[in-house]
Amino acid sequence: MDKRLFFLMNMAQHKLYKHVDKRCETNLGITVTQVAAMFLLAKNDGCLLKELSQSLSLNNSAVTGLANRMEKNGLIRKEPCENDGRASRVFLTDTGKSKLDVAFPLLKEMNESITEEFSDDEIDTVVRFLSHLITRF
Repeated sequence: MDKRLFFLMNMAQHKLYKHVDKRCETNLGITVTQVAAMFLLAKNDGCLLKELSQSLSLNNSAVTGLANRMEKNGLIRKEPCENDGRASRVFLTDTGKSKLDVAFPLLKEMNESITEEFSDDEIDTVVRFLSHLITRF
């Protein structure tokens, strides 16, 4: 068995991302990154654009472009921050919320597909390993 963990994780992440992105495009008409942004907004609606940037691990210009596309598609609305005129707050629209209603079961199905051949103990180990990597690096 190949134990080149960095290589295997990189390949798995790349293939999984492409698969999930394609499913999101087909079923929702939006990208997986837009779905991730909407999930974050569902928990923190009205957050600052820079908070969205940090949560998604994207640079400011990438999040600005993402937010502009999402606003153009009616998924979010941006409003100036009341405390800082240079900053923007981001809110889900009704259209964005309705997309999430479809996204939740879709992502649940994909998570179940990923884990179906593994025991709960094995999944717990994978979760602990990945959480360790996220915390460490």
